[in-house]
Amino acid sequence: MRLMVNHQTHYRYTQVARNSVQSIKMMPQSSMHQNIENWHISVPGQYSCQRDAFNNLWITATQRHEYRYLTIMAQGVIDLYATELGYVDIDVSPMLFLQRTAITSCDLTMFDFAQAVVKVKDRKHLVLLSEKILQQVQYQPESTSVTTSAIDAFYAEQGVCQDHAHILIAMCRALQLPARYVSGYIYDENQPHLASHAWAEVFVENEWYCFDVSNQIFTPKNHIYVAVGRDYLDVAPIRGIREQGGVESMMSVVQVLAC
Repeated sequence: MRLMVNHQTHYRYTQVARNSVQSIKMMPQSSMHQNIENWHISVPGQYSCQRDAFNNLWITATQRHEYRYLTIMAQGVIDLYATELGYVDIDVSPMLFLQRTAITSCDLTMFDFAQAVVKVKDRKHLVLLSEKILQQVQYQPESTSVTTSAIDAFYAEQGVCQDHAHILIAMCRALQLPARYVSGYIYDENQPHLASHAWAEVFVENEWYCFDVSNQIFTPKNHIYVAVGRDYLDVAPIRGIREQGGVESMMSVVQVLAC
């Protein structure tokens, strides 16, 4: 399947901003699951590209001039192959993904919730756990923020794809199963205008398997992989700092179309 992605992020400031720096992780890479035909990042100012500890491509952009508006755009064409695995090779031991983070902590209630479902540590039981998580935490757009923890989303009983991924990751790590956070895009012919997507992968049966809790999808046939990490903060598409600027507002628009 051949897909075209257009991801635009627009920032607006109530006062003049200057001397800003952005960390941008919006660069997918080719693998056995996907081939990047072309991809381009458009951002004002100067920038350089390197790799982070998880082998994600990472752009650092700087703007020394004054501005009130800033647009960062990523676009390109990607071929997806019908694979059961995402095949993200980051040359990092799966054991690293047993490490808990502030937003992937798991309390005793959540651990008991997971243990009651995962009688055997295999893919089948993790699919069941994903189903139970979605029943417990209903998908509700704009109900949480990027700083919402797995524990907070679990008890709020509502969240978005990021929260579902964090909850599954937290529970799997508590069960001593390595789990990692994946950022990217998903193609849905009925909803071409989607926000950036997130899902989890769990190292089980000696492979990294896809667990998209929000959509109850367990093979990545429509998923474009961009970056992997321990949680959202490792793979945030854009993070930055600036001088002045007053109040910032942001609007993000994403299109994923078949071509």
